[in-house]
Amino acid sequence: MPVSSCRRAVGHGLGLGLGTGVALACLTGCSFFGLGQDEGPTPTDVSVFAVQTGQCFAAQQEIQAEIATLSSVPCDSPHRQEAYATVAYEPPAGVQGDAFPGDSALKSWADANCAQQFQGYVGISYLDSSLFFTYLVPSARGWEQDNDRSVVCFVTTTGAELTSSVKASKL
Repeated sequence: MPVSSCRRAVGHGLGLGLGTGVALACLTGCSFFGLGQDEGPTPTDVSVFAVQTGQCFAAQQEIQAEIATLSSVPCDSPHRQEAYATVAYEPPAGVQGDAFPGDSALKSWADANCAQQFQGYVGISYLDSSLFFTYLVPSARGWEQDNDRSVVCFVTTTGAELTSSVKASKL
């Protein structure tokens, strides 16, 4: 897959957005994209553009600001993330044109929209959950070259790995 077909990795945790525009410098982002993985089924690489709601993912081996693929694993094996929503970006009222909105605007939009989608999937408000969320947002290059306009939301954990789907789990 060409380098231009990537999404930017952004972390979110404890009610505060912790992502940065250029590099990942946050604990939740690190749990999403690194720190090793337990032995188990061989992960399958999945394009960030082909992630489906309900898919589970092992931790990435390398921390990266732009990601082209994720390591998918069965949800009944140890994993750290589960995709729970893909939401198409919508510019604020009054904003016209199709220019890249910028990292800050995308992050703010993703924070709000991933939080809104959380309860419908997990079955409990994000504020009452023991889980966290993180997301992938379009890169400026992907926005311009690949017409990438979607945010992918993931449930994640900073504690023990998950061994089943979190859908309707009320965790």
